[in-house]
Amino acid sequence: MSRSNAGPATIVIDTREQEPYSFDPRLVATARRALPAGDYSVEGLEERVAVERKSLDDFVSTVIHGRARFRNELRKLGGYRAACIVVEAGVLDVLLHRYRGDAHPNAVLGSALSIILDFRIPIFFCSNRQAACQFVQAYLLAAHARWHS
Repeated sequence: MSRSNAGPATIVIDTREQEPYSFDPRLVATARRALPAGDYSVEGLEERVAVERKSLDDFVSTVIHGRARFRNELRKLGGYRAACIVVEAGVLDVLLHRYRGDAHPNAVLGSALSIILDFRIPIFFCSNRQAACQFVQAYLLAAHARWHS
């Protein structure tokens, strides 16, 4: 259900997020607080909407070496109404091995597909940090417009 009178959105940035995005202050306010899952959410929807942000190096390290710990986060996100993982790189960056470490691109892509299919959490490869920031802002604004009470 869409609600056009939801009021202004406040994006909540997790206190553990070390390099937070700078969102357009004309469109959203921001607040820093601990989130139950993810790095970004919308005020009032913190337990229903979340975005997990990853640089490409962090994504590769997490899905290859930190998978067991990440599974707990994925389980939480899988129970949300809307959750996704945003990677600050394109699929081509994965295929061309533009990341640190010796993980084979097929292993990284396979891990991403496993997350999408096993946990039903979409992964958006957003080409770079700026595009990822714009995507996260749009995603959270859309969630706010639909579900904010």
